[in-house]
Amino acid sequence: MRPLFLLTPFLFLAACQPRKVETPPPAAAAAPKEAASGKPATDIKTSVVRINSTQQSWNAGQPWEKNPPSQRRALAAIVGPQQVLTTSEMVADSTYLEFESTDGTRFAQAKVIAVDYEANLALLGPVSEKEGSALFDKTTPLVITAPPKIGQTLEIMQVEENNVTLLTPGTLQSIDVASNFLPGHSFLTYLIKASMQSAASSYSLPVLQDDKLAGVLISYNSKDQICDVASTDIVTRFLKEAAGGNYKGFPSLGISIAKTEDASFRQWLKLTDAQGGLYIHSVRKGGAAELAGVRKGDVLLAIDGHSIDRRGYYQHLNYGSLFWGHLIRGDKFTGDTITLSLLRNGQPLDVKATLTREEEGTRLVPNYSFDKAPNFLVKGGLVFQELSRPLLESFGEEWASRAPLNFLDALENPEKYEGKVDRIIFLSASIPTPATVGYESLRNLIVRKVNGKEIKNMKSLIDAFKGNLNKLHSIEFAEEDFTVYLDEATSNMVDQQLLKRGITRLSRAD
Repeated sequence: MRPLFLLTPFLFLAACQPRKVETPPPAAAAAPKEAASGKPATDIKTSVVRINSTQQSWNAGQPWEKNPPSQRRALAAIVGPQQVLTTSEMVADSTYLEFESTDGTRFAQAKVIAVDYEANLALLGPVSEKEGSALFDKTTPLVITAPPKIGQTLEIMQVEENNVTLLTPGTLQSIDVASNFLPGHSFLTYLIKASMQSAASSYSLPVLQDDKLAGVLISYNSKDQICDVASTDIVTRFLKEAAGGNYKGFPSLGISIAKTEDASFRQWLKLTDAQGGLYIHSVRKGGAAELAGVRKGDVLLAIDGHSIDRRGYYQHLNYGSLFWGHLIRGDKFTGDTITLSLLRNGQPLDVKATLTREEEGTRLVPNYSFDKAPNFLVKGGLVFQELSRPLLESFGEEWASRAPLNFLDALENPEKYEGKVDRIIFLSASIPTPATVGYESLRNLIVRKVNGKEIKNMKSLIDAFKGNLNKLHSIEFAEEDFTVYLDEATSNMVDQQLLKRGITRLSRAD
């Protein structure tokens, strides 16, 4: 994923000169420029607002406290009566959201109507109807354009601090299914070649075609001058479901796949040269594929009649070659039924699958935990946490090779733990205290049992300590059946001291 989008204070020279739209022109500024088509530019500031966000995430190493707050600012499109479209990055872990008119004279506290962290989109509205009416008075929601085609020109909208509209033209170079915020979650994305100017710094911007909304800019690579834009299709799909007031999110099939390019592998799978196909090497328990009867080892040949090649691509009517995931997370909704064409032991097979939503809370190792405080327990100086991908990423940029192997194995092979645990509970740190003498170096060990009780989640861990009437607690770890002991009286004394010395709470199990 590219770094979060933030325009740097540097002016890039553009092959296509951005056009400024001024209404009326300030006395010291030049007259408005015409668009490349020769059509006079029109002012569209009445269709956008700024969003100011204060965000504060939880500390991965010290889960009882938060990190210092940070601020972000975005320019966002008005897409309905008092409704504004932005990215989920703008609202993740937010403690305060605010709308601001482009001239900086009117404000209204904002709230989240719907958010999808996987698609990186959020729909906001005002908290107060009175404030909202004042802010959105005389505004005009943008109409969603028809999906653009490769080679067409789109315009990225900015509003400078002096309230002048800046529209930067860019060419739609390619369209792909890509991950732009959360790894492992890919959606239809436009790649636009454009040279952005420095205006009011923003983490997100509207992208237009003929003064209609074509997408939302997610990130900008200043070196290559490439913009990643959430596509018209995904924006339309998100807004359509969000309008119902009960947003469910994009569905999933619940499989992981492998390409079938290797000739020997294809021969073993009994695939002909004319067939493409993707090897299904795991099926999520309780997912749409498993409920439909899909098995590990099947080969996925087609979805709803769209043949999938050996690299995982199919031919889209408008966009050409696209990755197969768009057939599920494009215009499909949770509850829709699709036809899967499979090859099982060399024999063709068609099955019907009803798409479901994979809730993040059902994962063994969650990919994200925005807007939710982490679960933990501090007992006598031993710190226990739940494994998550953000926690793995705290091991640094090369976490995939630097994180403990037992953690990486749980992330990549969750089926090993199916039916046994809901979450991976592990010892993350050992604070030097009278109760942890000799255990100071212990960390990153997965907990198997406490006081003889199997540990399935954080609540079961807390209950296992509370339910022990003996003087010693026994903690068994999965690694080499390693066991440590904790004195109850000493650990209770330590816990009280830790509360007095700054730890705000000793446990959380929501």
